[in-house]
Amino acid sequence: MAVLSHIRLELARTSDFPQGSAKHGYEFVAPLNAEGHVDADAWRHVKEKCGVRRFWGDEPVQRGLLHHLGHGWRFEYGGHSEADEPFFKLDAHVFRPGQYVSIREHDGVLRPFRVVDVTPVDNGKSCAA
Repeated sequence: MAVLSHIRLELARTSDFPQGSAKHGYEFVAPLNAEGHVDADAWRHVKEKCGVRRFWGDEPVQRGLLHHLGHGWRFEYGGHSEADEPFFKLDAHVFRPGQYVSIREHDGVLRPFRVVDVTPVDNGKSCAA
């Protein structure tokens, strides 16, 4: 059984941020199975609750939804495909604190992010609400 979870990702070490950055990242909601993987079947039933919030330093916060296309996952922001951000092999990642994932951001750069928090969602709230 999948549990709807709130996940916080923060930028991991990069050449621009040698220590990583808590001011750059994402918060999103997704159904996770017992192993910590995103559950695509469960997502189909709760996709409207799977919001994302992108925070990036002093830039305005962006809000969108986690979307599944075929074998791929991406963050979508209001139907503007140039702003969409695909996950690299999201299905293979385990979402537990200390793990890492990669996201190709809308500037085309693939960046590493560290999972810093995974918490069950109360009352089915979406972080995009």
